[in-house]
Amino acid sequence: MANNIKVAIADDHKIFRSGVINTLTPYENISVVFEAEDGVHLLQIMEEQQPDVILMDLKMPNMDGIEATKKVREKYAHVKIIVLTMYEDDNFIVHLIENGANAYLLKNAEPGEIYEAICTTYEKGFYFNENVNLALLKKVMHKNKQHFKPTFKNEVQLTDRELEVLKLICNEYTTQEISKEIFLSPRTVEGLRQKLLEKTGAKNIVGLVMHAFRNGIIE
Repeated sequence: MANNIKVAIADDHKIFRSGVINTLTPYENISVVFEAEDGVHLLQIMEEQQPDVILMDLKMPNMDGIEATKKVREKYAHVKIIVLTMYEDDNFIVHLIENGANAYLLKNAEPGEIYEAICTTYEKGFYFNENVNLALLKKVMHKNKQHFKPTFKNEVQLTDRELEVLKLICNEYTTQEISKEIFLSPRTVEGLRQKLLEKTGAKNIVGLVMHAFRNGIIE
């Protein structure tokens, strides 16, 4: 796993923030660099320092996690966002993922899963657990598949190499792993990744995965 991942927690309940910090304390490669009480507080602190990963609650005063996620994604594209909430409604999950969240966890998730989500999101750009995120994403994307497929097919033409890279991204391969798998330099892989973002209009790796589902590139 990656070393020295800087984590921020945005949640209006201090007792919950303290609990998360205690949960992450045993992991030497995780450092909680700051806490925020709401979205406004989070953005204020981020003007001075940016974490690698934010654990974002949804229901907060002044600025909720939905709006905060959009603003963080607009201004700090490199920062990963893991929604950590009690809301397990499908609409919340899909809306947050579409607007730039890299993962979506429930607050009753096991400590080990929170740790895994932080590391995986930091290294690979997204984390979908089997019980909630990936299942719901598949369900929604396949439901809308016929609606989206003709539009995307007309607008987006991917080369065989780009499709190969996209499939590996969806299988959670890192840039280094893709490089070894298809015998290209990491710089070339990054170039292909950037080209995929430009062609599909995706905001991040999660958007690429959603594009793949919508178009039947992966099942």
